[in-house]
Amino acid sequence: MSKSPILVTGAAGKVGAVGRTIVELLRQRHLPVRALVRRYDERAEALSATGAEIVVGDLTQGADVVHALGGCKRIYFGMSVSPPYLEASVLAAAVARERGDLEVFVNISQMTVSEMSLTQMTASPQQRQHWLAEQVLNWSGLPVVHVRPTVFLEHFFFSAWAASSIKKDGTIRLPFGSGRTSPVAVRDVAEVVATVLESPVPHIGKIYELTGPRLLTFQEAVAVPLPSGNTAAKYNRPVRVET
Repeated sequence: MSKSPILVTGAAGKVGAVGRTIVELLRQRHLPVRALVRRYDERAEALSATGAEIVVGDLTQGADVVHALGGCKRIYFGMSVSPPYLEASVLAAAVARERGDLEVFVNISQMTVSEMSLTQMTASPQQRQHWLAEQVLNWSGLPVVHVRPTVFLEHFFFSAWAASSIKKDGTIRLPFGSGRTSPVAVRDVAEVVATVLESPVPHIGKIYELTGPRLLTFQEAVAVPLPSGNTAAKYNRPVRVET
């Protein structure tokens, strides 16, 4: 078992909290973890309480990435999609290549990338950045593993968009028509990543596409009853989806 710390980027992220869950799972397995965060706040304190080493830095700054990766041989790369996402991906790959001793670079992408090519792109800038980042990592020669989840179950209804209409009249209004997806739980994604980081050799060069158990439209998802033991079920009220 490697005694070098495992670098987890985006460890305090809000969307999905995959990085935070990965840190928790690795620490539960008694693996040394270095958590890279943008600022030291209560979320960083919670990570520190697990026994993780906290490093504050910016993934778009080469010196910060060099410092964060120093002494680490395994990395999970995750970052909220933003204009410099591709830049950060390239920097992380460049630093890892310069190190020359990386055992695994686990990159979280998204399922839509599996359907994209040079001649078949989506209109989403976010998905394009993920596709391009994967190309760069594949060219880098690094021991890469790509993890491509679908939409996270915890954010399946894009709560920030739907909250106002739910509050107003009990509807969920989203622009997805009859589209289907198979949401996957954040913890399940984190479990896969933690397993790869713990024992990377069998996984190098592979792509893991992670989905939930079935494809659902948003209308179908609303019709699924919550388990009786779920706290939310006590307060659940009927809603309808308008797409």
